[in-house]
Amino acid sequence: MTESEGQGGPPSEPDNESTEAHFGPHRFYAGEGGGSEQFRGARFDVADMRGARFTDCDLTDATIRDCWLENVDISGYLRNVSVNGVDVTDFVNAELDRRHPERVQFRAAESADDLRTMWTTIEELWARAAERAGRLPRAALDEHVAEEWSFMQTLRHLVFITDAWAQRTVLDEPMPYHPLGLPQSWYPPADAAALGIDLAAQPSSDEIVAARNDRMAVMRQIVDGLTDDDLGRLCRRTPAPGYPDEPLTVIDCIAVVMDEEIEHYRFAVRDLAVLEARVA
Repeated sequence: MTESEGQGGPPSEPDNESTEAHFGPHRFYAGEGGGSEQFRGARFDVADMRGARFTDCDLTDATIRDCWLENVDISGYLRNVSVNGVDVTDFVNAELDRRHPERVQFRAAESADDLRTMWTTIEELWARAAERAGRLPRAALDEHVAEEWSFMQTLRHLVFITDAWAQRTVLDEPMPYHPLGLPQSWYPPADAAALGIDLAAQPSSDEIVAARNDRMAVMRQIVDGLTDDDLGRLCRRTPAPGYPDEPLTVIDCIAVVMDEEIEHYRFAVRDLAVLEARVA
């Protein structure tokens, strides 16, 4: 349920030879007003940085030396990340796989049957999340935990993901976007409006759930009709105007939807646990 993570595209492994910055694992560009190089190569010595927040920043080759780290929360793409001389990258990934075995199942999916089974797992995960959410006060589902998307905003974002990466690409529909869908936070508002999306909308929970259920059903229809021969078919359309014009196959696009579902489920249950503790 994190606003700065899992937003609209598959995380590609950064190219060590590239001179371009990587602003978050799911962003294909910095967005309007982003990408400042003001602090590139900067040094902060004996500085009080309590409460600082870094979102969608490229921290490649950053060094934190002899600092006081307490109540520090880190999320994002990790490679060669060492804490006190210990590379923790594999440990973090293994622990995430232990807590969320659907990640392992997703990485192993290759055939149409695998994708159908994977989608069944995703349906079951979100059914459990919805059951937990239903036990909370309605107002709690609009709360932002640690400045992240609320539970309801997360559902709206997944509506957009299905529209962009399943209906627009796999089903070749030119304008499939639900007006209550929520693109990634850096998607230009004018572009969202051109898609018929109202970013200022305040829909009811019933409206959000109805849109979400409809898009889940769309994905079920897609995976139920898949054959192995379909997976390599090239899609004719990009997910949305402004996205990179690059070759995408059916399995590429379905993988994005499933990756988003899995990652946002992880964020959702993390934040639901916080909300449950508040009302206990």
